[in-house]
Amino acid sequence: VLRGTVKTNEWINANPDKAKASANAKLKADSGKELDAKVLDPAWQSILVTDDPLATTLKTEADWAVKAKLLDKPDLTGIYDLTLLNKVLKAAGKPEVGDGGLAAK
Repeated sequence: VLRGTVKTNEWINANPDKAKASANAKLKADSGKELDAKVLDPAWQSILVTDDPLATTLKTEADWAVKAKLLDKPDLTGIYDLTLLNKVLKAAGKPEVGDGGLAAK
């Protein structure tokens, strides 16, 4: 699954027009309607397809939720184990991703 995801993300980034068309075709198949190019084109430009689960983003969002009193400070320790993903990335010649300090201790 991880190897397939990394390869798919690589393909999407290498073929943005084909990926966009494929996503829109799937949307049409599932919902009966595709997105108009006036909506899809600018939206697609703002999408970043990455192998990185962005662990630091999760911590930041949790901190904001605590500050907004939406939740008590969560213990996110151990929520990420990127061992297998980093193994796949390394084998593909890609940089490893970080756990943002949220790995099990």
